[in-house]
Amino acid sequence: MSVSDRMPGPDTAQQGETDDGAAPPAVSPAPSYDPAPPAPLGLARTPTGHTGVDARLERLADADHLAADGHAEVYEDVHRGLREELTALDARPAPTPAHDNRS
Repeated sequence: MSVSDRMPGPDTAQQGETDDGAAPPAVSPAPSYDPAPPAPLGLARTPTGHTGVDARLERLADADHLAADGHAEVYEDVHRGLREELTALDARPAPTPAHDNRS
């Protein structure tokens, strides 16, 4: 018996098998051209200790759940709020001087 009698040739191999007996590679699905859903960036926001600023920074988390075209609105809102907080710091009245207790 010759080697060619013992080995199946291309015309005798079963459908779906390769020459080494392994299954053919799986066909990958067609690529999707839909945009990926929004995913949180997972950035930590360290509190500043200033309630107004911390509230504005927490607003940034809203961008995590929006598509990229919605981020600008959130960023502009946060920027506007932080500017208001800074303006409020400048507008605070000067501290009152200590009382002079001369009698």
